[in-house]
Amino acid sequence: MPSDIEIARSTTLESIDKIAKKIDIPQDELIPYGKFMAKIPWNLQSPEKQKKSNLILVTSITPTKAGIGKTTVSIGLALGLNKIGKKASVALREPSLGPCFGMKGGAAGGGYAQVLPMENINLHFTGDFHAITSAHNMLAALLDNYNYQNRGTDNVVTEVLWKRVLDVNDRALRNIVSGLGGTANGVPQESGFDITPASEIMAILCLAEDPKDLKRRIENILLGYKADGSMFTVKELGVAGAITVLLKDAIHPNLVQTTENTPAFIHGGPFANIAHGCNSVLATRMAMSFSDYVITEAGFGADLGAEKFFDIKCRKTGLCPKLTLIVATAQGLKMHGGVPLNAIKDENIPGLIQGLENLKKHIENIKSYGQSVMVVFNRYNSDTEEEISILKEFCLKRNIPLAENNSFGLGGEGAVEFANLVVKTIEENPSQDPIQFAYSEADGLEEKIAKVAKNIYGASSVNFSKKAKSKLKKLKDTEMDKFPICIAKTQYSFSSDPKAYGVSKNFDFQINDIVINRGAEFIVAIAGDIMRMPGLPKQPQAMNIDIVDGQIEGLS
Repeated sequence: MPSDIEIARSTTLESIDKIAKKIDIPQDELIPYGKFMAKIPWNLQSPEKQKKSNLILVTSITPTKAGIGKTTVSIGLALGLNKIGKKASVALREPSLGPCFGMKGGAAGGGYAQVLPMENINLHFTGDFHAITSAHNMLAALLDNYNYQNRGTDNVVTEVLWKRVLDVNDRALRNIVSGLGGTANGVPQESGFDITPASEIMAILCLAEDPKDLKRRIENILLGYKADGSMFTVKELGVAGAITVLLKDAIHPNLVQTTENTPAFIHGGPFANIAHGCNSVLATRMAMSFSDYVITEAGFGADLGAEKFFDIKCRKTGLCPKLTLIVATAQGLKMHGGVPLNAIKDENIPGLIQGLENLKKHIENIKSYGQSVMVVFNRYNSDTEEEISILKEFCLKRNIPLAENNSFGLGGEGAVEFANLVVKTIEENPSQDPIQFAYSEADGLEEKIAKVAKNIYGASSVNFSKKAKSKLKKLKDTEMDKFPICIAKTQYSFSSDPKAYGVSKNFDFQINDIVINRGAEFIVAIAGDIMRMPGLPKQPQAMNIDIVDGQIEGLS
């Protein structure tokens, strides 16, 4: 089979105006970025049409090094739905340069189920990440200048909370000292960098309802505290307008196409292990305004992305999926059953059965939100019929529909049965009741964290460090105590231990720090040793990426 990039290059792309026409987006509204990409004005959406659209959430079992293929399933389902005559599109996050040049090499789907042009999407795309990075760091520079100009007065921000960001994996920047070299170079202080997908401005862009709401949220960003304990926000700094200006183009969702020339909305890119893991509200709503079926995904496993999709994105917007799909692979299940990575392609029935406990826990969690659930089996050539029959029996016993996805190798044709089962399941049993959230807004922050840790992850207790307790104490009896919570933890386990495969039970869950996202209107709880600035692996994908005779090699 050809490589992803070979398949991408062999696809004849249609001009972006033709893609827009397929779902009745007015041609004169397009903001073209070359021939095959465009931005669509944020306000080009219809609340009435959104009510009639079928939103489908794609999540997965706990990811492993074997890969799960959530994005491929999301794109494949859109291809399959269009194959059976449905008006469908996919709404996804934008890839980050960090994973592209680090572990993954790309994040635009795979095989014959990709979003294109994949080189542009995986690299600089329409500049949204650069705009967010610039806006975030402009704010850091303006805050540093404020402290420099006010040094020696009571106006100084004595506790600065705002770090800088870059869209690269760079462990050396996690903790730094800035302002060295004499008084002309600023005020020396300890600081650091997060990766751009963890930026609060990324979260704000993805949750904002419109430019006015974007500016309001930026004004509310908490930058730090003064000596008297009072909060210092962007509104006090007086630069919300300038920061919003830097995001004036980034707020518009991006339109591209799939390997079968179906529409794809790609906008925003927070990670789910260190942020809230969902594409923008504006892109989701726009896709629902122009499509009868919209497939979106939440990052990493259901304990991370799906939980945040429901408890943050749906809670704040009123969105509610008609169906949630949990993607699983035999290889991933076997890893959760204790099978070593170098043996997961071999048939191992006991390992597979043991690994099904991970899938079972995710099903229980999604059902606890009141959702209709379907399991999607992403098939590999090494999977045996006996392994597949065990998964079928597992789902049959629980009355869970099971679909097989073969879009990686066959494109839309490999997802026709899958698409038909999705339509049938939604028509017979749509999730129309209000979502049953994991916690109430009225719960305190510690209680919210405990409910997610105990009920979704399976922890027996939650411990808070002195630093976390101190920050939570400041938030008590403020409006921020009623915010949703966003737990930052490893994606490889239900617990905070990345090596605890399968299902973790009766463990202590450690919260080491609290990050206040007052503008995004949620509180980030840092669990275990999770870092908001990832590092590069021993052999980063950058070693495989090159440009040969004008063509990019190594992206996937």
